[in-house]
Amino acid sequence: MRTILLQLSRNQWMKEHVPRWKFVRRAVRRFMPGETVEDALDAAEKFEREGIPAVFTRLGENVTEMEQAREVCDYYLDAVDKIAERGLNVEISVKLTQLGLDLSFDAALEYCREITCKAGNRLGNEFFIDMEGSAYLNRTLELYSRLKQEFDNTGLCIQAYSHRVNSDLDDLFDLNASLRLVKGAYKEPPGIAIQSKKKVDENFFALSQRTLRRTKEHGTRMIYATHDEKLIARIVDEAKQIGLPDEQLEFQMLYGIKTSLQRELVQKGYKVRVLIAYGESWYPWYMRRLAERPANVWFVLKNIIR
Repeated sequence: MRTILLQLSRNQWMKEHVPRWKFVRRAVRRFMPGETVEDALDAAEKFEREGIPAVFTRLGENVTEMEQAREVCDYYLDAVDKIAERGLNVEISVKLTQLGLDLSFDAALEYCREITCKAGNRLGNEFFIDMEGSAYLNRTLELYSRLKQEFDNTGLCIQAYSHRVNSDLDDLFDLNASLRLVKGAYKEPPGIAIQSKKKVDENFFALSQRTLRRTKEHGTRMIYATHDEKLIARIVDEAKQIGLPDEQLEFQMLYGIKTSLQRELVQKGYKVRVLIAYGESWYPWYMRRLAERPANVWFVLKNIIR
């Protein structure tokens, strides 16, 4: 099921046609509040009242023209202003292929500089770079390293299913990088990524043990992005065993998933941010979310039947 869903996420015909189907658009609303930044802002306000700040990502990837990349940069610069006007605690997270990485490394870096600078000045928040497929790994790490040397308020997503994530951590620790750990949602061959869900979970926890100690010793910001309650419980227990204060442990979860768990973690004193994804180009992202937990397919089917 996971393989099929990931293959469908890359199917061009599906990308063009599925988003037009009204019954699918209704099902998608479980995972996103809407397609506009105003929809995201309204959702963020509701969560912030409960002590849960947000992360925004406008869905889309692999732009084919530099004009599109410039538009995405300008869009995020405008979004920062709108966030500031509402006085919300929102961070921005972006895929580099949205900013033209396929077309120009230097242009993508410059656009990241602009967004990072404005996010720091207007919001006092960090700007995060999402990790994409393995074809972009080296360029993403290189761009992040250069950006981090200029701006401290920037973070990076790392993927637990990657065979090389442990060695990459060494270099990222040297940069004192803020990191968001995810399991990994792209279709990768066995030589690149761990294939077994159980082994990915175990590597996620092993990485968590290592990064929790890094947070305790150096104050490095580490974010654990998972909805897996058993995994979260293990991370919480590990943090307690090493004496990490509750307020230094941070989780992030998607809008519409385990909302009650998000509230519960906040009530216990842990930091939580809700990732609010929105926009018109939601199809590939949505299919990867279903692939992460194929049981969600039945939720979608039930909504379609209703």
